[in-house]
Amino acid sequence: MSLVKILLMASSAAALVSITASAAYSEDRHDRDDRFNRRGDILISDQFNNRVIEVNRRGEIVWRFGVGPNDISARSAVGVNDALRVGTMTLISGTSAPAASEPKCPSGCADNRVFFVSRHGDIRWQYGHFGVTGAGHDQLNTPVQATWTGNHTVFITDQGNQRVIEVTLKKQVIWQYGTTGVAGKGPNQLNNPNSVEVLDNGALLIADESNNRVIEVDRNKTILATFTIGGTANGVAFASRLPNGDTLITDSNNNRVVEVDRHDKPVWIYVANTEPGSNTNPQPTRAIRLKSGNTIISDQFNHRVIIVTPGKTILAQYGLLNQVGFGRDDAHQGLNAPYDAKVIGDNTGLTWFSGEPRDR
Repeated sequence: MSLVKILLMASSAAALVSITASAAYSEDRHDRDDRFNRRGDILISDQFNNRVIEVNRRGEIVWRFGVGPNDISARSAVGVNDALRVGTMTLISGTSAPAASEPKCPSGCADNRVFFVSRHGDIRWQYGHFGVTGAGHDQLNTPVQATWTGNHTVFITDQGNQRVIEVTLKKQVIWQYGTTGVAGKGPNQLNNPNSVEVLDNGALLIADESNNRVIEVDRNKTILATFTIGGTANGVAFASRLPNGDTLITDSNNNRVVEVDRHDKPVWIYVANTEPGSNTNPQPTRAIRLKSGNTIISDQFNHRVIIVTPGKTILAQYGLLNQVGFGRDDAHQGLNAPYDAKVIGDNTGLTWFSGEPRDR
């Protein structure tokens, strides 16, 4: 069943949000039907440019949502940390901009939405309200990541509320890990969670950032496994389970990506700050293993997305090394702290359900 049909069926329960974001395209439309949503394109969450862009392998922008830098309205995705292509819809986390990152709101700007947007820029479903920070029904506080599931639900990493929640399209919270508003390391506690992945066994893999760990949790909230890179992890921004059973961890504050085996032993490491001209503290935020064996990395404060081989050679780069930019037509013209990047059609290093919800 298509996502649009599901949303229409749920509209009586107010699941369909009548918000139109087409204005986000009015100034410089990017919806090239002949080039949209092709396998191998890259979906980039261009964090402080407040937009999500789809680029082809040449770096040309073929689609985007968001007006651009300094736009802190609902037409953009303010401080966006995550985007996921599901069919032809895009699931976006409007994370919010932290203090000192946006000139127009030096104390920080709230977005606090997770939403599905169509290829034409129309918001078809939304959880959370733009500019509203909260922990009540239909409220979020710094949502940093979202995952679509085979049960037609959305997992949201609601960082500021110290929780991961599973939400239906009728906006019911049906599962939660973490105690709302309580940062901790005890039972059912998290400290600035930064991502969640649904594993094949039904368990959840959570990057518990400020607890410097990755935990695998079952539906009964029992911790099945913990990964800390041998006790050295510092600021875990993302984690995913690889087909070989290893876990790929983005160890942000240590400026590295580490693959660990089932026993938490490192078997592959990529360090992000060794290239001449690199930011000394780039704090990478996402690393996803591709079908080819290469890894796509969001090299945040180096302001680029890179694809590296198992031998750690950079095959491709989008953005300019350690230079802030805003490419209007091409990612090589510049990005601003890209937080997330995924290759469309290549979900080897991800475990989310890639079903058939589509906007037609």
